[in-house]
Amino acid sequence: MDFDFTDDQNALRDAVRRWVDKDFGFERRHAIARAGGATREVWGELAALGLAGLAVPESRGGMGFGAVEAMVVMEELGRGLVNAPYAQGALIAPALLAQADDAVQAAWLPRIADGSALVVLAHQERAARYRLDQVATCAGRSGDGWTVSGTKSIVPAGDEADAFVVPAHSKDGIHLFLVERGAAGATLRGYPTQDGARAAELTLADTPATLAARDGLAVLEHGVDIGLAAACAEAVGLMEQLTAITVEYMNTRKQFGVAIASFQALRHRIADVKMALELGRSMSYYATLKLGEPPDARRRALSQAKVQLGQSMRFVGQQCVQLHGGIGVTDEYLGSHYFKRLTMLETSFGDTLHHLGEVSERMQDSAGVFA
Repeated sequence: MDFDFTDDQNALRDAVRRWVDKDFGFERRHAIARAGGATREVWGELAALGLAGLAVPESRGGMGFGAVEAMVVMEELGRGLVNAPYAQGALIAPALLAQADDAVQAAWLPRIADGSALVVLAHQERAARYRLDQVATCAGRSGDGWTVSGTKSIVPAGDEADAFVVPAHSKDGIHLFLVERGAAGATLRGYPTQDGARAAELTLADTPATLAARDGLAVLEHGVDIGLAAACAEAVGLMEQLTAITVEYMNTRKQFGVAIASFQALRHRIADVKMALELGRSMSYYATLKLGEPPDARRRALSQAKVQLGQSMRFVGQQCVQLHGGIGVTDEYLGSHYFKRLTMLETSFGDTLHHLGEVSERMQDSAGVFA
């Protein structure tokens, strides 16, 4: 199997890397985090590069690229520690809205593609515990339209978004609805997150909404799987850069008159870190390539990938912090911010234990042990 990237994919990677190196240094990121984590300006800059329309069909003003191109972009954004809601706005939202009627697509997809609109998924609820089929938010008919009532938690960039894709249940099952930010009955409470970004609590009280997908659970699962693949790719970029930072530190930090990189025990530990990174990379590729599979195979594959990435993220983050010593956890040092972002990603779209359970539930093969 050929895992080489095409010339176009390499050119895309180089373009994102150049922007990160030139326009999104650690000083800027740190300043954004200290100011509360608002990143709408960064979203606009990514849109100016054409990245907001990466997954939007060409017929709607986008580039119509696929999952591999999205993985390439997410790896580079992870490497640069870019704290913008790119996966939410440019990858997940277009996939969810692709199931809406033509009027909704025509109204929103071109605006997503040019960066003038930020639409994010608001699906998490306090009692759901990562279960997508556990939806307390309810929807009801109101004349010719719909209204939605409920509360969604930890909505990424919630107080910066223009609209939300909200799962809600009615007597016919779970549907997806598009709720605009200024709609009557919609209130937001924004707050900074541990990794320097922002999130919000979204409360809806008989809020007018537009039906985006009637078979909401299946569409939601697909959108979350896209988010999982994006999180895996971002984690690979984060781990790769954190490993490089740690190796550089080991080559310059001296103890007993020599660089600590010369100590055999530490060389063995960094070798284990690189092995965990490569395990994570291979499973990230696996997750991306499985996005086009039927739902059952796709969901199992994405959970398997998230289990391995969760284990790799924890191991790489903890080992690299320990190899730095005390400086590794200080706010002024770059490495600590990679560690915090890895910690947040480990819980995104379900933590490692949740996905281990998902894999277990989907294991049907007996391997010849049982008759």
